[in-house]
Amino acid sequence: MNPMQAIAAALSPQGIVWTLLLLSVITALHELGHYWAARKQGVKVDSFSVGMGPVLLRRRWRGTEWRLSLLPIGGYVQIDGMAPEEAPDGTLRHPSTGFAALPPLGRIAVLLAGPLVNLLLAIGLLTATFSALGVTANDRVRVGEVIAGSPAERLGLRAGDDIVALDGQDIPEQAEIAGKAGPGYLLLGELLKEAGPHTLTVQRTGEAEQRQLAFDWTPTLNGERQLLGIRYGPGSHPVSVPQALGRSLQTTAEAVPLVVNSFAGLLGEMFSLDLKGEETDDVGGPIRITETVSRAAALNGWALVQIATLLNLSLAVFNLLPIPGLDGGRIALVLIEMLRGRPLTFQQEQSVTAAGFLFVMLLMAFVLVRDVTRFF
Repeated sequence: MNPMQAIAAALSPQGIVWTLLLLSVITALHELGHYWAARKQGVKVDSFSVGMGPVLLRRRWRGTEWRLSLLPIGGYVQIDGMAPEEAPDGTLRHPSTGFAALPPLGRIAVLLAGPLVNLLLAIGLLTATFSALGVTANDRVRVGEVIAGSPAERLGLRAGDDIVALDGQDIPEQAEIAGKAGPGYLLLGELLKEAGPHTLTVQRTGEAEQRQLAFDWTPTLNGERQLLGIRYGPGSHPVSVPQALGRSLQTTAEAVPLVVNSFAGLLGEMFSLDLKGEETDDVGGPIRITETVSRAAALNGWALVQIATLLNLSLAVFNLLPIPGLDGGRIALVLIEMLRGRPLTFQQEQSVTAAGFLFVMLLMAFVLVRDVTRFF
């Protein structure tokens, strides 16, 4: 299979459609944050587009032209006073109305609103996920699949079962596995290396009582792991909505530094032209994102919700990076103005913005090239 065939195989039509839909909705909600913050401060919004490129449909409502554009790859909002205006002599200069006339904190509020919407969406989606599926619990083993004809099937294990104890001992949250600390659910793998008999205590969804299943293992001569015939991972504990919200806030607070470190590592790899990306394998471009969404779409709706959560969080963090041209870069310019007591000159600001735009384009090109090289 050549690289182009490999890329085509990794990207399902369903995954492409879902990727475009997710990115369009997430971007539109991001831009709605900017729109809302501007309008709340009395700033005129000239247009709002879902999609890019040629306009297919347009309608004026509340002083804004709402557009549906041809290319489903994001969107944009045009706020009065954000783009340069033309002086009487035909040259460009700083705008003097709308957004530009707001006090510094008002401008920061408009710029911050977009990433804040994505952050709140990530928290909301996490809360919905935890409320519906529970929170990850390393002290139980969730049976994801039972292999047909396996010992597990003969014993009566089912997908969705939670193994809560091994040989009568509760599974701990953390355990020492192969000399290293690890999640407790991995103790099942260690148990399968030992001769039987063994007892699994199973909690079955929908049943109030625990059902004990006892079975014997035939000893092996070489001590290799004996196959039970299940795919498994950590289990989950059901939680209330307030508990789910609390866990969502905790998870988000823990995830933000990890996302920042991933982006920082990506920048380091860009400057060193490291296309392998071994340290930032979790950061991908459009091909990698579509490949991940394709896999999620083949699983279930909750897998897509988890992808949407990660995309929202990533977009929020990326836009807040102090890179000129991004929301974070524009916020940095406002903060510099507050410290200096005056803004940068028009030429200085345009030069910084142009450099930032070029940098972002180079970063996107690097990520795309790195995506493609994985298939060679």
